[in-house]
Amino acid sequence: MEKMLYEGKSKSIYEGPDDKSYIVRYRDTATAFDGKKREELDGKGALNAAISHIIYGYLEQNGIETHLIKVIDDTTALVKKAEIVMVEVIVRNVAAGSFSRKYGVPEGTELQNVTTEFSLKSDELGDPMINNSQITALGIATAQELDYMTDQALKINDLMIGMFSKVGIRLVDYKLEFGRCDGKLILCDEISPDSCRFWDIETNQKLDKDRFRRDLGNVLDGYRDVLSRLTGE
Repeated sequence: MEKMLYEGKSKSIYEGPDDKSYIVRYRDTATAFDGKKREELDGKGALNAAISHIIYGYLEQNGIETHLIKVIDDTTALVKKAEIVMVEVIVRNVAAGSFSRKYGVPEGTELQNVTTEFSLKSDELGDPMINNSQITALGIATAQELDYMTDQALKINDLMIGMFSKVGIRLVDYKLEFGRCDGKLILCDEISPDSCRFWDIETNQKLDKDRFRRDLGNVLDGYRDVLSRLTGE
């Protein structure tokens, strides 16, 4: 019987077969607003897992080291054990969500340059934005680590824009997490419609978790559309 180590909002982490790995299982739970809104959506875990694994495979092929070792089944993967850096890197190409609300910019406005920001990983505090000097002051990460994470995020952004534009998807914004593994930082967690905003290039139809957040309906249809475009099926 696998020993559960941690249960997040939509994934569970278990001991791996050795001391250098974990097993990650994607669940069907959908959450929003720091877990205040919650629902079980049958098949969501498998969709997120499939999409994230395709993206991670593509990034690995293009020189980005990730935690993914191998896919075990439709909802489960073996990953490298890493100490997660307790900040998320948020990358924005288009104004949307909290960026639009905070700065009064109409949603859908193309930004004149890519923006990156950090948020503290804390559901209790509402994942507040935190700047570089605050992160280093709290000992969460070093200045060198923050520079590396930002550099990797921008490389990942270029790769993902190319990947998604080919299948008619506008990469609006997304979050990334990194972890320390064998003395270096690697990409961890997931990249999926749960952690990204994906819009259809022609119609701006939302294909991501905003369908759940905003009660737009047919939540998993958007996820299935993203997967179908990536696989060509």
